[in-house]
Amino acid sequence: MFDLDKWQEIFNSIRRHKLRTALTALGVFWGIFMLTLLLGAGKGLQNGVEYQFRDDATNSIYIRRGITSMPYNGLSKGRRIQFYNEDFDYLADNFKDIDHLTARFYLTGDQTVAYGTKKLSFPVRAVHPDHKYLENTIVVEGRYVNPIDLREFRKVAVLGKTAKEGIFGKDEAIGKEISIGGIIYKVVGIYEDTGGENEMRVIYIPVTTAQKVYSGTKELHQLMFTAGDLPVPEMKKIEERIRQDFAVRHQFDPKDEKALNMFNLAEEFEQFQNLFGAIRIFVWFVGIGTLFAGIIGVSNIMLIVVKDRTKEIGIRKALGATPYSIVSMIIQEAVFITAVAGYLGLMAGIGLMALLGSMEVDYFRNPQVHLGVAITATIVLVIAGALAGLMPAMQAAKINPVIAMKSD
Repeated sequence: MFDLDKWQEIFNSIRRHKLRTALTALGVFWGIFMLTLLLGAGKGLQNGVEYQFRDDATNSIYIRRGITSMPYNGLSKGRRIQFYNEDFDYLADNFKDIDHLTARFYLTGDQTVAYGTKKLSFPVRAVHPDHKYLENTIVVEGRYVNPIDLREFRKVAVLGKTAKEGIFGKDEAIGKEISIGGIIYKVVGIYEDTGGENEMRVIYIPVTTAQKVYSGTKELHQLMFTAGDLPVPEMKKIEERIRQDFAVRHQFDPKDEKALNMFNLAEEFEQFQNLFGAIRIFVWFVGIGTLFAGIIGVSNIMLIVVKDRTKEIGIRKALGATPYSIVSMIIQEAVFITAVAGYLGLMAGIGLMALLGSMEVDYFRNPQVHLGVAITATIVLVIAGALAGLMPAMQAAKINPVIAMKSD
């Protein structure tokens, strides 16, 4: 039931001690503000780092050719390891956990791409069909490279959106022919890529076509694959097995890490996840510590309020005020100060997060605090405010009216 007299007394008490109340409220405000800010900033940092992984499948392993740094079985160090189609086939046949497998054949530097009188330079990658899964490529028109293209050495090209706009502008591109380094290719697809403008400058062609046209060999420059939902320890086992098997195939010491450069993106991604898990724990520890420092301030100020109002409380009890009415008045004042200051701190923190979210910064994107966290923090704040006022309220309820009225 709403008690107007009690609220008038609370506001009168606050008005009589404006500075003391303001400083107490500031402690609570700062506590919830810092908690919100730290949680939001931590999430923004996590989003920023995860955004950097957007271009590649996070359960992937990349294998690059290296140069041996150790002699092995009479072979000198300094040998460059070469990959061939047989290495691709070996992975496909012997590693059943691999669900998407591709290789890359790089054309040196950017290639001159001509259409009519227009000539531009774009990077060209020769790949297998599964490459689109490794690069999170989204085909928006036509199709991607397919197995028939590889088998028949077709001269087809898939253009990134940026490359398409540069070559054709707003005109239709599918079915038209372009020259790449003097070789005619038919455009069969247009794609978008989460990696941004640079990734959408790339032109993809079949790997077998590039091998036949540009090198006349079965050489490959890079191997890459995904392994479904395997946990990182299993991915590490696959990585180690590949190193052992390739050491035998290419005659290098299995301990020679420079002979075979392997990048386990799944492991890298998990390390970042673990790091941010630790950061979240630290943020909660610091934020809650700051918040409870403010709550303790509320408790201390309510003790002072009770001491200042000892005579008043004594008169109330002499006139018949029950212990419950005394306790509820003190707790109500504590909860009111805590809730208002906490709400303002929460709104200030969310407002600052919205301001920071409008800024385009690498490794810091979309800072936010989950609604459930905000509601939970508010509820905890109200409960803590009640507890902060409970001890002073219990002391007030125990005051002897006679002694209290004699106090100065």
